[in-house]
Amino acid sequence: MRPRFTHALLAVLAFSALLAAPLLAAPPIEKDKNGLAVRGWDAVSYFSGKPVPGKAEFSTNWGGATWRFASAAHRDAFVAGPEKYAPQYGGHCAYGLAKGHLVTADPQIWKIVGGKLYLNYDGDVQKSWEKKEAKYIVDANAEWQERGGKP
Repeated sequence: MRPRFTHALLAVLAFSALLAAPLLAAPPIEKDKNGLAVRGWDAVSYFSGKPVPGKAEFSTNWGGATWRFASAAHRDAFVAGPEKYAPQYGGHCAYGLAKGHLVTADPQIWKIVGGKLYLNYDGDVQKSWEKKEAKYIVDANAEWQERGGKP
């Protein structure tokens, strides 16, 4: 009787783990309809202060999305350290996440804070975000972690 109970318990636990796995998965990278992260903008270029669109010939895949870059050097820098260049919260709106929602962000509405790239939905939302930027970053970080994202 005991071996059957053990097998049944293991089966229930395995099935429970399968059901819970999607809940524990990291939130997705924000992608457009073509599977492009940051709508095809060069994530590395933000750190020079002048973001530019990427080119298809300088692409890589990371985090389930295609990332484009303006040059092979930018692509290679990203491949060497994607966490350094990828926008926070998978490219979702920083303010929206601070308020508990995954919201699409506009890659042309951005700011580098503490060496990290943050995107927002639009200019008005970014102005609101900037009023309490430090608090909203803390709130968004907590929300992102709660959703399974890396801090």
